[in-house]
Order: sequence, then structure tokens, then C-alpha cells
Amino acid sequence: MPMPEIPGLNVAALTRWLSESHPELVAGPLSAQVIAGGRSNLTYSIDGAKGPLILRRPPLGHVLSSAHDMAREHRVISALAGTAIPVPVAIDLVDDTGGDITGTPFFLMERASGSVVVRPEQNAEYTREEIRGLSFELVHHLAALHAVDVAAVGLETFGKPEGYLTRQLSTWRRQLDASRSRDVPALDELQAALERSVPETVRTGIVHGDYRLDNALVNGKPPRISAILDWEMATLGDPLVDLGIFALYWEIGKLPSASAFASAVDPAAGYPEFEELAAYYAAQAGITLPDLSWYRAFAAYKLAVILEGIHYRYQAGDTVGEGFDRIGDLVGPLAENGLKVL
Repeated sequence: MPMPEIPGLNVAALTRWLSESHPELVAGPLSAQVIAGGRSNLTYSIDGAKGPLILRRPPLGHVLSSAHDMAREHRVISALAGTAIPVPVAIDLVDDTGGDITGTPFFLMERASGSVVVRPEQNAEYTREEIRGLSFELVHHLAALHAVDVAAVGLETFGKPEGYLTRQLSTWRRQLDASRSRDVPALDELQAALERSVPETVRTGIVHGDYRLDNALVNGKPPRISAILDWEMATLGDPLVDLGIFALYWEIGKLPSASAFASAVDPAAGYPEFEELAAYYAAQAGITLPDLSWYRAFAAYKLAVILEGIHYRYQAGDTVGEGFDRIGDLVGPLAENGLKVL
């Protein structure tokens, strides 16, 4: 019986490759399914090997040059494996460009235990105290990530901290220019405002680039974080960028059109306000936090550019899964929010 077609992945070819490259993992024919919720790289759950696996590859169609870097994601996960930061176990990085498995670079890792908390109804599984504890644990791991000795884990060449914020603005300007399909004046206005007011970086470290609750796996009772996921934008730079991104996602439910972006974070369920978590981060990091307005505005800009790219792919028919028809509606409100914050 032929294997069912999976968009962007030839499961029969993957089965053959695994038998040749990692025979120790082979148990039988593989099966795969696209994990719902991925709005960037495509993520597949792979069953049929000796243990459950995850395969990650760039999205279909219109791909922004530096936003879907498989080698970067594989490298940082491998480097952090011996630290206190919970990450999945990396298995292999494969350049299948022009090949028959994905036709792109991809990497394979073990599937960590746990589930992603992304929907408000999932909060009913936990008490208010457990939700509060989980929130602080997430911030604890962020502070610990920023404190990692990059030379000790072999990541001293992972990025160039000097000029990081300016380069980020240039990078995301290019990404926006590559994804333009309509006029979004507020986004251009926000871009210009950010360029006029770049803060001085006083501390550098590993930046995750997309740090939020639904990029973590939660497991057990009481719930604990078993793995931090989605490291495709990780680099060395200003750690406050992560705090800005975290703040944006923590409060994204307050934005107009936020229904296009699911979030479980609800203060009524026990989640602390961002200000309390920011104070906890500062205590964990041993620093005094500066005004985060620029970082929060940059987070809004960056996410708006990412969503504009997804909107571009959706219009071209290159998205996999549901919910992409409303993604473009959030770009304008994000840009307006960034201008207001700044």
C-alpha cells in the first residue's frame, strides 16, 4: 500500500535514508504528520522508528534567506545539550537540497516528552499555582540561557554581538522588502522610528529569537518544561531582544485581530503580569533592567514582518495547515502597537 502524501516530505525516501544513515534507529516503516500550529519552519512528527522523532525543514515556496536556517538550529541545540537549558536531543543535519526527502536542508531530533500549551482551554489542566510556577520557570530558563558561557559550549563564533541591533533592523528590512505584496504604511513608519533610536547594547549572550510559552514543551504534574523549541533565529546578541519578544507574546491577546494568533496566557488563569516576570528575570540575571520600550517595539516590528512573509506564502498557496487566512490581519495592529510602545 503506498504511503499517504505528506506536504513537503517524502516518507518513503526518509525511511530509506534512516535505514542507511541511522540503522540503530530503525524499527519499521515510518509514518509522519505535520504538527499543527507551525507558522514558520515545517515540523513533522515521525513515528515507526525505535523512538518518536521530529523532523524540521524550511517552509514551502517563498523562503526568506536567513529566517529558516536548519544548520543554525541544529548547532545551537547540539551545543546546549550539556547545559541546564532543556533542549531536544539532536540526531542529524542533512543537506537534501535537490534531493527526494524534502528537497531542502532538514534536521532530525528526538521528540521530547510533553505538549505545547497554546490554547486557553489547556489551562484547566493546571491549578493557578502550577500555572504561576510554570511561568517563572520559563523566565528562569531565559535568564539561564543568557548567562551561558558561549566559549565553553563552542558557540563563540555563532554570531557577531557587535552591531547586532543595527544588523537586525537591516535584516528585517530586507525580509520585508522580499515579502511585499501590499502597502502597510505603519510598518514602514515603525521601521524608520526604530532606526532613529537604536539603544546601546551593554550585555551580550545567546539570543533565542522567538522565546515564548508555546515554544516550550510542558510535561508532568506539577508541570515542568521538558524542552525549549524553535531555535531557528538564535544567534549572539543583545539578550533584551528576547525579553521584548517574550513581552509581546505574553500580552498578544490584548491586540486587535489577536484571534489569528492563539495564546494560552490569561491572567485570570494564574499567569503573572509581564512586569512581575521582568522583575524576576532581572533578579535572576543580576541586572537592573533599562526601559524596554525599544525592544518591545522591535518585537512588534519583527513579528509583523514575519507574518507579512507568511501572508505572502498563503496568497501563493504555499502554507500547510489551517488558520493562515487571518495572519495578514495582525500585521497592521502589530505595527500600530510598536509605534505606540515606542
